[in-house]
Amino acid sequence: MSALRVVPTWRHGQERLYVCLTDGRNIAWYDRDTARVNLLSDERREDVLKALKPFLTGEVTIGPPPVPTPAELARLSLHPDDDLAPNRPGEALLIALDRDPSPPRRLRADPRRRALLAEQAVGEVLDRLDGAGWHILHSVPLPGGARIHHLAIGPAGLFAVHSLYARKQRIRVADPLVTVARQAPQPLLRRVRADADRASYALTAEVHPVLAVAGPADISITAPLREVRVLPHTDLPTLTHQDPVLKPADIESLHTQARTRQTWHHL
Repeated sequence: MSALRVVPTWRHGQERLYVCLTDGRNIAWYDRDTARVNLLSDERREDVLKALKPFLTGEVTIGPPPVPTPAELARLSLHPDDDLAPNRPGEALLIALDRDPSPPRRLRADPRRRALLAEQAVGEVLDRLDGAGWHILHSVPLPGGARIHHLAIGPAGLFAVHSLYARKQRIRVADPLVTVARQAPQPLLRRVRADADRASYALTAEVHPVLAVAGPADISITAPLREVRVLPHTDLPTLTHQDPVLKPADIESLHTQARTRQTWHHL
């Protein structure tokens, strides 16, 4: 009888232990979070449990893998070119800079590079929520060349997050105007709300607008904000502190819908 070996893997911050034959084929796996041993064949049940014995803690459920949910089946059938989930923070800017890099001796820095730094900083913070019941998408393309910088989907709801570079600069917010240091005020909050509205239409679910400021020295809000949050990017984890409004099945379904490129084509 072939010996079995246990191979640990990590995905979205969750550990899964695969039980493999010597030729590399998987015959079972153990999910620590669900305390479930999934058997592809009951013939090796005792051998699998013997191999996993050093790793099992407490009561575990043993049986065949659960039937895939509709969201899981839809995700499995999604063509890689139509899947937005692999997008990196600032994906669109990375592609643009690769195709058309800025000249090396410009007097002023390419503004795309600062925008990229902001999206990467915000994306890094948001990606830490992945695996804690949240799914994060980056650089979601919209018709007309626009895009949602980040889309967070979790128990507290859906959030369209726009990144703004402001390293060690003062930010003044007078809805809808946002002023960075001594630059001219820009009606940025209108765009942030518009992006969230378009996402709400595409997903038929309420999406909350958020402006995440990367590295500010200070944020001054001079009047109450209308349906939008403005916060330093390091404070984004506070979004998870709100009361849950979505169930796990709803989160998975919305994530599957949002990661599909065609969802955003008809806005």
